[in-house]
Amino acid sequence: MKLNLRLIQFKILKNFEFFFVLLLILISIILTQLYNTSKNHTEKEYIKVLNNLFFKKTVKNIFDNFSPKYLNIDHIIVQNESLNSILNKYEIDDKELKLISNELQSKLKKYTLKVDQKISFTINKKNNKISKLILPVSKTRKVLFSRDLETDNFIATDIITNLNKRIIYNEGKITQSLYRSAINQKIPANIIIEFARIYGFQIDFQRDIRRNDTYQIIYEVFEDDNKKIFNTGNIVFADLNLSNQSNAFYYFNDNGDEGHFDINGKSVKKALMKTPINGARLSSPYGMRKHPIDGYNKMHRGTDFAAPMGTPIMASGDGVITKASWCGGGGNCIKIRHNLSYTTVYAHLSKFAANIKKGKRVKQGQTIGFVGSTGKSTGPHLHYEVIHNGKRINSQTLKLPSGKVLKNKPRELFEVSKLKINVLKSEIIAGIN
Repeated sequence: MKLNLRLIQFKILKNFEFFFVLLLILISIILTQLYNTSKNHTEKEYIKVLNNLFFKKTVKNIFDNFSPKYLNIDHIIVQNESLNSILNKYEIDDKELKLISNELQSKLKKYTLKVDQKISFTINKKNNKISKLILPVSKTRKVLFSRDLETDNFIATDIITNLNKRIIYNEGKITQSLYRSAINQKIPANIIIEFARIYGFQIDFQRDIRRNDTYQIIYEVFEDDNKKIFNTGNIVFADLNLSNQSNAFYYFNDNGDEGHFDINGKSVKKALMKTPINGARLSSPYGMRKHPIDGYNKMHRGTDFAAPMGTPIMASGDGVITKASWCGGGGNCIKIRHNLSYTTVYAHLSKFAANIKKGKRVKQGQTIGFVGSTGKSTGPHLHYEVIHNGKRINSQTLKLPSGKVLKNKPRELFEVSKLKINVLKSEIIAGIN
């Protein structure tokens, strides 16, 4: 027996490596079986969890929170767009459009969108409803329509931009044209047009201005706290120095006496402006000439001013528009009746200014259209006519009565105002220097 045990031990030791490998194989088989059994069970448990409805909703909510719930849109208005047509692009339904339309009419009455305006709105992507809408009413006022979550209606709130008035002084030398010089000095377009209107009563911008003539101007701007200009105000002082001769005008407003007056208190305003366009060249005067298109001599019963395409054209006097449409050879034209005696005509326009139509009342110096080359025209220019008692006359030789002269108490107040403006100008110039 003792011999057999020794024999077995001897054989085991002799074949140790074989038995060790066999043992490892058995252990591996057992562990693999246990792992596969556990893996199958785990996979089944994972599948149960993934198929669980609560788990699915939880995952969906998590991913929904990662993606934006609201879509914010800033839209710039183009020609012929309406609020409904814009919102239709974002699949806003008719019921929602009607609700917005009713709120809009209730708050803003006859509100219309204008080209290049920016409207902003926010869409709730969950129900595709408008949660917020901002519409511009003016340069300083917007209306916010925000949805009340309880009533599902809109609440309208005015957003007012608080503006600060600032006085700006500028001066320049005219080397090409008044308009080009003013643009180079970064003077706002509205101020340039008003400057031209003031001097348009007595200055021919083509004939009277010489190279190196100078100007000074003090004007108002209205800006927000970030110095962004929203609007322009009055020209407080203007001086167009022609051939070393000062032509200074002061703004004055008291008890109906409003406007620009010279140093003697005489208003610059007359019945009609001498030139209804700034920066133009007199290209064809009143009188006989060979027509550039028809080719034969005929009477030219107006004055042509050559100017770049799109140059603003002003109403030469207060009046009512009697025509703003196509005039055959005159292309797009405007006729204004100023009083029982005077009518003016503006022809070959590229387009009319906003809201210019028959029956509209306009103010002297108001922009009514823009230079073009429509109708019988060989290039961009304004054909301008003055009609007196039914007869076309030469606008450049027309003698009109001078403006009113301030007297008595208004004159005294004007002199005080003039003195203050002169002091302001001196202080500004001293500060610059």
